[in-house]
Amino acid sequence: MATAAVQQPRSASSKTESYVDNKRKEDIRQANIAAARAVADAVRTSLGPKGMDKMISTASGEVIITNDGATILNKMEVLQPAAKMLVELSKSQDVVAGDGTTTVVVIAGALLKQCQTLLSNGIHPTVISDALHKASQKAVDVLTAMAVPVELSDRDSLVKSASTSLNSKVVSQYSTLLAPLAVDAVLSVVDPAKPDLVDLRDVKIVKKPGGTVDDTELVKGLVFDKKVSHTAGGPTRVENAKIAVIQFQISPPKTDIEQSIVVSDYTQMDRILKEERNYILSMIKKIKATGCNVLLIQKSILRDAVTDLSLHYLAKAKILVVKDVERDEIEFITKTLNCLPIANIEHFRVEKLGHADCVEELSLGDGGKIVKITGIKDMGRTMTVLVRGSNQLVLDEAERSLHDALCVVRCLVNKKFLIAGGGAPEIELSRQLGAWAKALQGMVSYCVRSFAEALEVIPYTLAENAGLNPIVIVTELRNRHAQGEINAGINVRKGQITNILEENVVQPLLVSTSAITLATECVRMILKIDDIITVR
Repeated sequence: MATAAVQQPRSASSKTESYVDNKRKEDIRQANIAAARAVADAVRTSLGPKGMDKMISTASGEVIITNDGATILNKMEVLQPAAKMLVELSKSQDVVAGDGTTTVVVIAGALLKQCQTLLSNGIHPTVISDALHKASQKAVDVLTAMAVPVELSDRDSLVKSASTSLNSKVVSQYSTLLAPLAVDAVLSVVDPAKPDLVDLRDVKIVKKPGGTVDDTELVKGLVFDKKVSHTAGGPTRVENAKIAVIQFQISPPKTDIEQSIVVSDYTQMDRILKEERNYILSMIKKIKATGCNVLLIQKSILRDAVTDLSLHYLAKAKILVVKDVERDEIEFITKTLNCLPIANIEHFRVEKLGHADCVEELSLGDGGKIVKITGIKDMGRTMTVLVRGSNQLVLDEAERSLHDALCVVRCLVNKKFLIAGGGAPEIELSRQLGAWAKALQGMVSYCVRSFAEALEVIPYTLAENAGLNPIVIVTELRNRHAQGEINAGINVRKGQITNILEENVVQPLLVSTSAITLATECVRMILKIDDIITVR
């Protein structure tokens, strides 16, 4: 009896306390953090001007050489769900700021490492998460206080920030050419009515292999990476052009259903050919009647947009033809030429045409040819950049680098503040947040201090990638910042610490602030996850 009585309360107590199994949650959290950190470490070496490039070989056998964090992560096959969040993180940084895609992932990785230590010390994930949120808000305030306002009329500052963005890329030796080009392109598409919005779709990048990146140029007008159709000896240069963008076919009509016509008699055959000819001629007469002398023909899926016969007649009518214009380019073309696309021959009217001084085919000296339209009247706010390069890899990387530079200028148009680069803002944040942590109480103070330590990963990695001694450099940096040199940063070229603003290493404020807020958000999400449930 006594033994039974002793047993009873034990069984009752085991019922109430049976739910103590936190092992699995901790395991999952650790697994998530480990996976995400592995992704962050993969791109860490490509941070900064002396960072390495990655060679990505896709399943289809395509090879990409790039330094852009977003591109690397995009192409990586990441299976672990938490690691996928880091890929999304760099994508969102790409959308918000366009630059700093590697930075944001590296910061997230460092924060996760600090969180691992805090978790193992028994601090609850929610406490850490809230503290990180507070710290990130404080960090944005500190950064804003450090920033230097910039005017859009101050072209030099814009060029400096664009060239800083280009310095970490493969095409860094051409930054003197590409940075001013990016600045001019963005400034020329800014609409005075809406000065804060820049749509980068208005800057079209046309890639043409051949030449070197030095031959890249900004074209005020349109460039087609195509030849003029030469089949019937039509004109290749038209001055005082009237341009029509057409979306219908200049070829004999087809029946709606698949069928074959059996012709037994020669006279009937002649009639068919004659009808075709008359049909095409009547179309071309309507086109010629409006005074149009340049046709841009949209690529057709159903049948050939032009036949040899129609090209022959168009050549006789002295009309220059560019065929196979892509469907998604039509909007850009019509915006630039300030004309309307024409979907049917019946709607072919003078007011729908665009006007330009000159449309000509240029050969680029290495066999490649392009069609260039210049001197457009009432041109829309668009720009075309013709990128040249010795091979496809260089071209693609030049395009990505140029996109980053354009984004940097766009950031400055949105938020007109500059901030020093070279690890200066991160060390300053680390110092100020460390001081702030001492004023806080309880667990929050610990977490904020960890946040401050995590930010030191950026200067540390910069120094490491440049082959300097990271510990010596970061310690010296802290010392200089403690003495009040806010803009002291790592000068990678000289391998020492200098005032980075004087060295012209600057970046937009938006890049740094969005990197910190996005990285913190991502880390908070990863911390809050305590279980992964797979649904089959």
